[in-house]
Amino acid sequence: MTATTSTRTGPRTSIAHAPELTGSGVTVRLPRFDDAGRAVGTEVRELNAPGPWTAPAEPIGSRVAFAAAHVVPRIGAENVPGAPAVVDWDATLAYRHQIWRFGLGVADAMDTAQRGMGLDWAATQELVRRSSAEAASVGARIACGAGTDQLDPASVEPGEAGLAAVIEAYREQVHVVQDAGAQVIVMASRALAKVARSPEDYARVYDAVLTEAEKPVVLHWLGTMFDPALAGYWGSDDVESATATFLDLIKAHQDRVDGVKVSLLDAGHEIGLRRALAALDGSPVRLYTGDDFNYPELIAGDEQGHSDALLGIFAAIYPAASTALQAFDAGDAARGHAILASTERLGRHIFAAPTYYYKTGVAFLSWLNGFQPGFQLVGGLHSGRSAAHLVELARLADGCGMLLDPGLAARRLGAFLTTNGVDS
Repeated sequence: MTATTSTRTGPRTSIAHAPELTGSGVTVRLPRFDDAGRAVGTEVRELNAPGPWTAPAEPIGSRVAFAAAHVVPRIGAENVPGAPAVVDWDATLAYRHQIWRFGLGVADAMDTAQRGMGLDWAATQELVRRSSAEAASVGARIACGAGTDQLDPASVEPGEAGLAAVIEAYREQVHVVQDAGAQVIVMASRALAKVARSPEDYARVYDAVLTEAEKPVVLHWLGTMFDPALAGYWGSDDVESATATFLDLIKAHQDRVDGVKVSLLDAGHEIGLRRALAALDGSPVRLYTGDDFNYPELIAGDEQGHSDALLGIFAAIYPAASTALQAFDAGDAARGHAILASTERLGRHIFAAPTYYYKTGVAFLSWLNGFQPGFQLVGGLHSGRSAAHLVELARLADGCGMLLDPGLAARRLGAFLTTNGVDS
């Protein structure tokens, strides 16, 4: 026999000063799972109404914030592992307009858009051009990733020829992003991680790329929890040694570096790097947090400064993120921090190990909220998380007011459970 519990909702909050949520009147029956993935009971849950999220009346000014957005596949197309991506451009671009409406910038063609995990270079170029044109049409901010994923790392060998191939691949992608009118984010390169044999090899490649940048770029340091193929980036597995190489590169090209996006999920390291950047002479260099675990404290900051943001989690929680940033703008740092903190459990769950499957959770929440017609990802990546993981994601999203249409979310949850063989 399985147990059934009932969850009733009135005004509720679990974090001091977090937004107060109220019941929507919509109920769902959700399964509970044990550690082995067996359904062991059900919960009748009244969903919350959406949080008190507001779009800004004027540009957000206290922080620079980008949401790294995913792409929506065309329903019925062969978006299976190994096949070229077929994108639903209407849904993909409409999602970006939602993010812009809430005052955030879009970071496109990044790892959230499945670079190297389903989004091929041909589709990436079209995404960069289309998204950049849409951003220009509404005067919104956009930055796009330039990497080397048109190269097959297996075909690139260490040595002069390999380094030259990486440089040329970077150059091609930088030109595509610049020609589209977007800011360049120089992404970490799997091919470079394979062929580089020293910090000097990294310096040589990035020197060549940055010298040709028309406007200041964002440098992206992506940790192995997001992409295991990037082990030893900057020439060392030791984080302190890698950081020293990274800082030397920034100092050598400071006028061409707008900021750095650091995705190591290490708040202490990020704070130290942020302070090192603030101590540099010359043009300021921003620290765009890519820490989808610790973003509330890093964006709130301390007496010595704060991080800006370039986050995949912001694509999932952009209404809450915008409302929090508006509170920072208004001088209410406690409220801004509390709103972000109220979403932290959801962020940690979406980005739980294996972290590189976080895109599945972003797309699942997008589907629950009605921003894509089906729960799919290019490359078949929607299979990257279990039913138990996604049901818990729905609970956590509801717990912080991120189910924006409770009735629709309830219907889609029911369909999902039926399709996955769970008697709800």
